[in-house]
Amino acid sequence: MTYVFGPVPSRRLGQSLGIDPIPMKTCNWNCVYCQLGRSSALSDRRAEYAPREEIIAETMAAIELNGRHAIDWLTFVGSGEPALHSSLGWMIRELKRRTDIPVAVITNGSLMDLPEVRDELCASDLVVPSLDAGSEALYRRINRSARAWSLERLVRGLGEFRAQFTGRIWVEVMLIRGVNDGEEALRDLAGALQRIGPDEVHLNLPVRPPAESWVEPPDDAGLARAVEVLGKVARVVSPKTPLLNLAGSKDVVETILQVVSRHPLAEEEIVQAIEQHQAGEPGELLKRLEASGRARRLERGGKGFWTGAEGRYVEKSPGRCHSGGRAAGQSGAVAPAD
Repeated sequence: MTYVFGPVPSRRLGQSLGIDPIPMKTCNWNCVYCQLGRSSALSDRRAEYAPREEIIAETMAAIELNGRHAIDWLTFVGSGEPALHSSLGWMIRELKRRTDIPVAVITNGSLMDLPEVRDELCASDLVVPSLDAGSEALYRRINRSARAWSLERLVRGLGEFRAQFTGRIWVEVMLIRGVNDGEEALRDLAGALQRIGPDEVHLNLPVRPPAESWVEPPDDAGLARAVEVLGKVARVVSPKTPLLNLAGSKDVVETILQVVSRHPLAEEEIVQAIEQHQAGEPGELLKRLEASGRARRLERGGKGFWTGAEGRYVEKSPGRCHSGGRAAGQSGAVAPAD
């Protein structure tokens, strides 16, 4: 399938059928921690990047193929910022009309100051936006937006959406060691979250390969500090993910390729899934992954990961405050990875 992948095991959404309406790395942010690598060219243009009818047709076909019982959520997520698709609202409403499976949207939240985007997202059951900083300097350093849009614009848009939306909002915070896990940074972040009023705050750690090699998860002290400062509503999202379900897959390699192109997997996760479902000899299937030319293996912290071949990752970086020679607070297109 072109636009639909999975179901993918999710730490919070169970078995999530991914819907990817955006071309690879079509995004208006260039986050230092992005598991898909650097954004090659930032864009904030909303358009119908993929035919909306085809996306719906593929989704319904995947539901029929897997069975309603095997899917807990339909999740708009994937290769870029889903709210850049101008027919996102139409697609959400169409799926709600055709099936009773709840719909989630994982977004960076940057377009929520636009009334039309808020209206479109109101058709969903769950929205998961990002907020990684409570100060302008850290916002620019971590998220590196396409324009000189301010943190105030982001927080205001999320707050207006909260006032309008009757579904659930889970704000994701990616914690980065030495960047946003300090006392002052966390208190600034707590103030911004208080203005938004989400149902939950999920503290994420960069456990998958980040775009910039200097990005690391906080130590135990930093994590404990984040939980304490951000209050009772915040919880740490366990880095342990359920195994990929390969049961019934007609082409195991193709199934894995569809997932890792949008959702990198640790090599050990792939091997365990293959062994659990007796889908073949792991070593041979990993060779076929590499031979496909659509995936590649990389290492982070001594651990092997498989990701899409198009991902642009920096293997070496001169320091933690910079990424590939560009000051991390700057936005715009970046140079190719080393």
